[in-house]
Amino acid sequence: MTTPVWILVCSAAALLLVAVYLSWTAGRLDRLHARIDAARAALDAQLLRRASITQELATSGVFDPAASMVLYQAAHAARLAEDDQREVAESELSQALRAVFADGAQVRAVGEAPGGEDTVAELTAAVRRVPMARRFHNDAVRAARALRRHRTVRWLRLAGHAPAPLAFEMDDEPPPALVEYAQSRGGPGH
Repeated sequence: MTTPVWILVCSAAALLLVAVYLSWTAGRLDRLHARIDAARAALDAQLLRRASITQELATSGVFDPAASMVLYQAAHAARLAEDDQREVAESELSQALRAVFADGAQVRAVGEAPGGEDTVAELTAAVRRVPMARRFHNDAVRAARALRRHRTVRWLRLAGHAPAPLAFEMDDEPPPALVEYAQSRGGPGH
């Protein structure tokens, strides 16, 4: 092979490798964005489930009127919150749950009511799944943001015009008395 042909072949091979790398990187970024969308949908479903169970519990008549009102309003606000206020509303629901279930007496009162064992189990499962769903979402966001920071991705605009994904930050600590009650009954997390 002559030198000009060899340079042409090497240049074509190098271009092909660069094109494959860029295509692979763009595909990886696209998969990460799809993973973020799926994780956000799962998080939204868990948050909605937690708020729905809390609203049902608030209207069940088990609590005193003040506790019922606190739970109902926090759950209602969380369900109707706009995206820019969602983290705050969900954090307030977590705080309301911890305030109402501050001790084991409230949890036992719910558990002793008709159908209460199932309600406690559902609520416990919901409050335990929210942190996991949030963690999956935030891990996907972290991975996508790390890839988007690479020079090649920025310079060649492989992310397109998609906005940078945002982590979902909220207070998602479950009420300890609720978790302890469920564990003592052999429920979720035992």
